[in-house]
Amino acid sequence: MCIFCKIVNNEIPSNKVLENDDFLAFHDMYPKAPMHILIIPKNHVDCFHDVQPETMAGMTSFIQEVATLVGIDKSGYRLITNNGEDGGQEVKHLHFHLLGGAKLPFKHLTDETQKNL
Repeated sequence: MCIFCKIVNNEIPSNKVLENDDFLAFHDMYPKAPMHILIIPKNHVDCFHDVQPETMAGMTSFIQEVATLVGIDKSGYRLITNNGEDGGQEVKHLHFHLLGGAKLPFKHLTDETQKNL
């Protein structure tokens, strides 16, 4: 069982932001921004490429509700999912990173980085 499934099953504690029957949002333990929330489906799905469109339809409104609840819906936020090993996915359970609370840099997209690709 993956770490996010253990969080869903309350086997591992989390700092929950919002929860419903299908989705869970909780604060990331290692935040990369003033506001860093992980949003997951409660049913295990390995990655974005495997998710059913119906799940994403529900997840979209849930993510919007989380952004509004934490007060970053108007100021703006970044929503990220990593897909597969080459995409940087570390936990094999679909999850979105909701980042906000400040103007977020794009350090990974500098001209120097592009030259090295």
